[in-house]
Formats: sequence, structure tokens, C-alpha cells
Amino acid sequence: MSFPTKYKYVIIGAGIHGLSTAYHLAKELKQKKIGSGKDILVIDKAAIGAGASGIACGIIRNNYFQPAMRELIAHSVALWEEDVEGYGYRPVGYMQISCESMHADVAGIYKQQQEIGYESLFIEGEKECLKYMRKNIFYDWQAKNITSILHEKKGGYAHNTKALYCLADKAEAEGVRILTGVKVTGFKTNKNSVTAVKTQKGDIECDYVIIGAGPWAKSFWNMLDLPDQIDIKDNDGNIHKNAKMWTYLCLVEGTLGVPPDYAMNNEGKMPPVIHIDTDAPLYSSEDASLITDEIWGVYYKPDFHFGGVQGGAAPYTVEGEVKVDPYGIDSPDFVVGPEFVHMWTSALAHCQKRYENKYQYYKNEPSGGVGAFTPDNFPIFDKMKDNCYMILDSNHGYKMIGVGKLVAKEITGEKQSLLKPFRFERYAKGELHPVSNSPFPWS
Repeated sequence: MSFPTKYKYVIIGAGIHGLSTAYHLAKELKQKKIGSGKDILVIDKAAIGAGASGIACGIIRNNYFQPAMRELIAHSVALWEEDVEGYGYRPVGYMQISCESMHADVAGIYKQQQEIGYESLFIEGEKECLKYMRKNIFYDWQAKNITSILHEKKGGYAHNTKALYCLADKAEAEGVRILTGVKVTGFKTNKNSVTAVKTQKGDIECDYVIIGAGPWAKSFWNMLDLPDQIDIKDNDGNIHKNAKMWTYLCLVEGTLGVPPDYAMNNEGKMPPVIHIDTDAPLYSSEDASLITDEIWGVYYKPDFHFGGVQGGAAPYTVEGEVKVDPYGIDSPDFVVGPEFVHMWTSALAHCQKRYENKYQYYKNEPSGGVGAFTPDNFPIFDKMKDNCYMILDSNHGYKMIGVGKLVAKEITGEKQSLLKPFRFERYAKGELHPVSNSPFPWS
């Protein structure tokens, strides 16, 4: 098939957002009798899932301090549930296990989850939390300083590659063309509209462009001549001049090479995804030295795809010039080091007795990646040109499979209230999302 020179809709990025948007846009066009999947082209410079979606931990959770994020995730969870088998979705649930400094925040999350009908339990008190964990989840639970547990009955995690190829199959079944190995080099514009996508293989004229490029968000932002710095009004009305538009954080994740069955719950079944934030001192499981006496957090789950117990810890900010390419495990710069391995395996031992002295089983293989974060660490879903919609997920991407469906509706004329809190204008209007006490920038 020859290289295309014109398409009505061009979607850049074959990750979770690009593929979900392609599939749902094809359905919207058909339903509204204004086109079909044959009007849609998805392009990616590498391959399906070659970016952040392909290396994602795959966790699907509603544990957000921000009401807008909770509603958006609830919408996405419903889409994961539509094709559990196809997406490789494991609805095992999710647990936010917290120390006292986060108690009030998590209580608020629980209350609002009940208000939107998102099933969860909330356990309070140090003794009650320990009892709940040992009786219902892990008999060998031993984490300290835990005073609240939010147990989400929905959510869990999904097999990232399977989910992406399932979406690709669904899109192609609707007539969408997916073309990989096509690198975008820029855009042709006329006034405030994009007239063509420029690639290394030639220009593609288009009526509409959707960009869902994950860690490459800043590159496309620059191609469209959007600002490197912006003024931000906070929720108290104070103006913060010349705030940096993009920040890169290094994501730290890895796998303990014990059999996934080793991590099963008291009933021998898949446990919920575990996320713990605690201010209990963390000591090394290797030599008992103090690693930190400040609040820390990790997450983990048994995962047959990764072949062990897989999870991660809070990311760290990358200073200076950032090279996104090569990405993921191919990068010499943004893969986890011994400090993460030491901290994370010690944290597992802090949480459960079965992981004591298991640090030597850590899989010493490349893992990790880099993410492009917005000024407030939350997504932007907005038209940044008259005919250019940008899905800038601020590394929240994989779990939000439903964003593509909402974007497809907006592109075809239906404004979506779930996306309204994520407009770019929130920075100028002082309508920022509230900030939690979690050590993670995305909670």
C-alpha cells in the first residue's frame, strides 16, 4: 500500500490514547453518519506500544485526591470492564494503605467514591488496619504506622501489550489504517489551523489532527509553537509568572523474580494491587541500615506477564536537558539503578515477612522510563489549534483508556463535562486541581 498523502483525521501516537481515540472516533463517525474508520490514519514513528503505554505497569486505580480525576477514572474503568478478556484486564481491586498524615485525604477520597457509586471499603485505626490486612489479604502483613486503608473493589491492572493490540484490532476492524515507522518532523499551518503533518516520508494533508504522544508531548508542543513558559494563577488568586510548561520525571519500576504464585493472598488467589505510603522508618533488608525516615511509598503486584512481583516507587525530577530518545529500556539515562532496587526490595520486606531476604531475586534487567509532566502534574485535554486536539496525559495515560472515547465525542461536536476540568485555560483562570499529601506527584 502506498504512503498516504491525505486523510481527514490523522492521529499521532499508537499508544493507549491514540488507539482508543481511533477506535471510538471511527464508531462516532459511523453512528453520526459523517464518516467512518476509513477516514482515520494512525501514525507512529516506531511501533504499537513503543512508548510509555508499552512499558507501563498497567495499574488501574481510582485513588485520586482530585474529584475530576476520580470521575474520569471511573469512566475508564467501565470501559476496561467492557472487554476484560480482550484487554487482558485483571479486576483484582486496588488498596491505598496510608499513614496518619494522609488519613484525612484518603477519607475524603472514600466519601466521594461513594457519591459517584465507585465500590470501596474504608478501614481506620492502626489495629483495625493490621487486622483487616492479615485476615483478608496477607497473613504475613507487617507494615508499620498504617492508620487507614482504602480498598477499591474495582480496578486492578491489565496486560499492557495485549490491551494495545486489542484496541488496534478493534480500530482496524472499523476501517482505521495504522501506519508505523513514520516519524513526524513538523506541521504545515495556515493561520491557526494545521493543514498537513510533515513526516520523514512525506507530507500528509489533513482536516484534523489528534496528538497522543505521551513522553514526546513537549516535542509536539514545540512543533506547534506553543509557549515554553506560562503564567499560572493558583487557587488563592496569586499569579506565578513564567512557570515552566514541561518537567520530566524518571519513572522507577522493576520486578522481583519470585514466582507470581508466591505473592498470592490468603486464599491462594490474586490479591489487589498494593500501594503503601508510610512515614515509618525504612530499613534495609540487606544490612538493616536506615534508608529513609521521611514519608515513602511503593506499589506492587504479582504479574505473570512480567514473571514475578512487579511494581515501583515515587519518580524523581530530571534536571537539565532531557533526551527522550532512545526511550524506555533502550535509554542509557533513564533506567533504574541500585538505589531503587535497594529501597523497593526493602519496602517489600517492610510490608510482608515473606519478602525478607528476597532482595537477591530482583531481576537485574533494564526497566523504567521518563514522563513529560505538566505544571500541576495533571493532564491537559484540549484543542491547541482550531483543528488540533492534544491529549497530554502527564503520565497518567495507561489507565485512562476511556479518554479516547470522550475525545472522539468532542471532535464530533459533543462537549464532554468529564474533560472540562483538564482544559489548558485552568492555569490562567486559577482552577487548579487540589494537591494531596502523597509522596507521589500524580495522587
